[in-house]
Amino acid sequence: MDQYLGVLKKYAEFDERARRKEFWMFALFNILITIVLNIIDSVVVMGITGGIPVLGLLYGLAVLVPNIAVAVRRLHDTNRSGWFILLGLIPCVGLILIVFFIEDGTKGSNKFGSDPKGGERVADELTS
Repeated sequence: MDQYLGVLKKYAEFDERARRKEFWMFALFNILITIVLNIIDSVVVMGITGGIPVLGLLYGLAVLVPNIAVAVRRLHDTNRSGWFILLGLIPCVGLILIVFFIEDGTKGSNKFGSDPKGGERVADELTS
């Protein structure tokens, strides 16, 4: 839950780096919250609003900027420009973003900032 809240606190920071854990935990919580809101919408709200899933739409709008921001920071961690996120607009080609999000980040500093793993990565390298 800390990863999710951390992304929301940094909702408009596009110039740093984000670890895989931060990105994927935010994605997981988004999926879970969306499922719960869709269930509530279908059971309660859509009867009142005439078939419009109001809660899901409001939540989607609320996390739109944080979603984009964490995706850009994740691309920065792999030493790619945040503009690569526009690949998601191209059908089929946008799937390469999943590969970029899965890749391990650049070790050490890169042009987008210092390593978000910090000393943890150094300890991992010493043990292997």
